[in-house]
Amino acid sequence: MLQNNPELKSKIDQLWNKFWAGGISNPLSAIEQITYLLFMKRLDEIDQKKQSDAEWTGETYISRFEGIWVPPEHRKTVDEADDIEERIKLKHQLGINKNSLRWSEFKRMQADEMLTHVESKVFRFLKDMNGSESNFTHHMKNAVFIIPKASLLVEAVKTIDEIFEIMERDSQEKGQAFQDIQGDVYEMLLSEIATAGKNGQFRTPRHIIKLMAELVQPQLGHRIADPACGTSGFLLGAYQYIVTELAKKAGAKELPADEDGFFRTSVAATLTQKAQAILQNSLFGYDIDSTMVRLGLMNLMMHGIDEPRIDYKDTLSKSYNEEAEYDIVMANPPFTGSIDKGDINENLSLSTTKTELLFVENIYRLLKKGGTACVIVPQGVLFGSGKAFRSLREMLVDRCDLKAVITMPSGVFKPYAGVSTAILLFTKVYGPMEKVTNPATGQVWFYEMRSDGYSLDDKRAKLAGFGDLREIVTKFRARNPEVDTDCTQQCFFVPREEIADEGYDLSLSRYKEDVFKEVVYDKPADILNRLIEAEVGEIDETDLANVQSGIVRELLELRGMIG
Repeated sequence: MLQNNPELKSKIDQLWNKFWAGGISNPLSAIEQITYLLFMKRLDEIDQKKQSDAEWTGETYISRFEGIWVPPEHRKTVDEADDIEERIKLKHQLGINKNSLRWSEFKRMQADEMLTHVESKVFRFLKDMNGSESNFTHHMKNAVFIIPKASLLVEAVKTIDEIFEIMERDSQEKGQAFQDIQGDVYEMLLSEIATAGKNGQFRTPRHIIKLMAELVQPQLGHRIADPACGTSGFLLGAYQYIVTELAKKAGAKELPADEDGFFRTSVAATLTQKAQAILQNSLFGYDIDSTMVRLGLMNLMMHGIDEPRIDYKDTLSKSYNEEAEYDIVMANPPFTGSIDKGDINENLSLSTTKTELLFVENIYRLLKKGGTACVIVPQGVLFGSGKAFRSLREMLVDRCDLKAVITMPSGVFKPYAGVSTAILLFTKVYGPMEKVTNPATGQVWFYEMRSDGYSLDDKRAKLAGFGDLREIVTKFRARNPEVDTDCTQQCFFVPREEIADEGYDLSLSRYKEDVFKEVVYDKPADILNRLIEAEVGEIDETDLANVQSGIVRELLELRGMIG
């Protein structure tokens, strides 16, 4: 994480402060503008690398920055030209050489020229580069470039170049994937959002996303969704897990463990065209914040997904009607929020406006039969006494195979909030309208996470080791309901019947048995005698009356009082 790279953190702080001083004081606006610049930089780097790889392998690669780009307002004029020669002539007159739109080209311009060029040409090309019909272009339609000063743009470009140099060096020296370091940069930027936590929206730490991907084990060909995707962290986590597993099958060896103990590679260049095409059509995300949709789109595009399927949509509303569509759902839906009762999708049966309950029910409905979900919920969902809380838990236990409940310590979401959370892992067995002939859950595996490998204060500093992360994966995969029955341990099974008898309470504390060890304390008089001896040394009891020390005199009085 970025906290462990002071040089990189310092550069991000510098970049942030420059935007603040430059007049962009709204944190979300600053993050969006910085993301556009990071995206421009990364596009150029990826393009140059693909060109280099193509030259090395002899394959054909057509650069994004090759040829002439004609702005949308001139396309009709060019297309309606009388002949090809006239069309080519107009294209060169009205168009822009794409090569000039590269980061590596415009960064050498003078300040005022650079600002005009980026604002009127580069940014417009960025919005349009996937074609007028693309999802990316649709969501970028209302995006605006609001960097007001040439000096701010020059400083930002310079600082981002320095940031990328540090990331490249770290990826080579420390073995951490470049994309993961880039993810750290995003995490740092997102942590600056002053409105973080509004409506219960918190950024999910990347190591928790990796853990959840290990638990659901998404495979190539699975349709994977996040109905509250934010910046697409879960979709990216699933993508990286799949790419890593494909790399292993292709013979990749000695993948180094990252700082959280997981093995990941983000190198999509090793994928076959068929695999890449399947992956392109496997990831689906939705969010109600248009800025987050744009950030999520760019985040996935910078990781090799050319046309992400991220959309602006309220998945709890009447306008969203998907059902039984996905093999995998991974999500951290908003906590403590609420929705207008009149806008709730009629297919959701829970009588509540609490989003943390409605999202879990909706995720259940989105799953195909046999599909698996891994969802973060506030721990109140596990034991809430309201009718909607219990109905949801009954659905998870009876209509789904509730495989695991993993409680997490309250500091996992700091500095955003200290809310206690849990991970629910379940597989859909019965559809909403099907009669439950036999409850789907037999045993529920509980695990008490005590450490996620980071300090649980606002600093979230990396600790030695990996905390419980790797152990959770190992023990989950090796779990045995006939063996893991000791409720005094960190993990154990609880039969469905016992859970039903407890009112479908899923809180770990309801079933965990505490072991109390007898502690024998010295008698108070013995403790006082040792204190007196420490003050005056070994002297005869009869001489104590002559001791003038005020401390000893008071200790003697106290000893006399307790007998």
